[in-house]
Amino acid sequence: MEENRQPLLSPRDDEVVAVPQSHHHLVHDNLESFPAPANPSFISSTTFNPDSDDIPPIKGYSLGAVTQVFAGQVSTLDLAAVSVENSVIAGFCFGALLGMGSALETLCGQAFGAGQLDMLGIYMQRSWVILNAASVVLCFLYIFAQQILYGIGQTAAISKAAGVFAIYMIPQLFAYAMIFPLSKFLQSQSKMMVMAAIAAVTLILHTVFSWLLMLKLGWGLVGAAVVLDASWWIIVVAQMVYIVSGTCGRAWTGFSWKAFHGLWGFVKLSLASAVMLW
Repeated sequence: MEENRQPLLSPRDDEVVAVPQSHHHLVHDNLESFPAPANPSFISSTTFNPDSDDIPPIKGYSLGAVTQVFAGQVSTLDLAAVSVENSVIAGFCFGALLGMGSALETLCGQAFGAGQLDMLGIYMQRSWVILNAASVVLCFLYIFAQQILYGIGQTAAISKAAGVFAIYMIPQLFAYAMIFPLSKFLQSQSKMMVMAAIAAVTLILHTVFSWLLMLKLGWGLVGAAVVLDASWWIIVVAQMVYIVSGTCGRAWTGFSWKAFHGLWGFVKLSLASAVMLW
């Protein structure tokens, strides 16, 4: 029975079994008998090309990390305040809005595949309406951040500092509501390199101005909040400028009242998407 068992590994290069020349001709003839694919680019598009638009952009998580690094050089209390606000208050809102914005992945993908490019902009605007409305509700987490953090066990000093920092970070919350639909809109069209370039430039500016305001000018937490808010909104404005400049073709035809149609169905889809992501 042992003689009939097949080897688990193929022979090594120095143990390759010789194949008769007639077999090579047979295989070659059979391969030529297969019809050519109807869309040759389908096969080539599945291979990785380092120069293609499949390279993912730099994530916005780096902005918060840079802020925490400089906050640690200011004081231990500032580092704790930034870390707690980023991980608890902003982290919760980030996950909620990202989940709701992820509903665009399915809708934009279907619209793009069906050739209904004009619906991409409509879906993005609907998501803006829903996510900004959700941000108004989530604002209360920022306003009462001090009480919330103290209630879950943080010290009074850290809760107070993080609560003040959270108030200054409310503009970032609405930047979340804008940037997540923008990102899904651009991703559905494989505009990844544009997003990466904008994120890279913003990260450099964020690092420079964080050093300037927080360390050189001594603004501390206020400087951290100003730079972090501005950095997120720079990404939003830059992506908006790119979209409205006409580079997306029929995918962006301007603002439309259609964005307010069928909102309830979009809300249910967004909430379901947020629950699945959590």
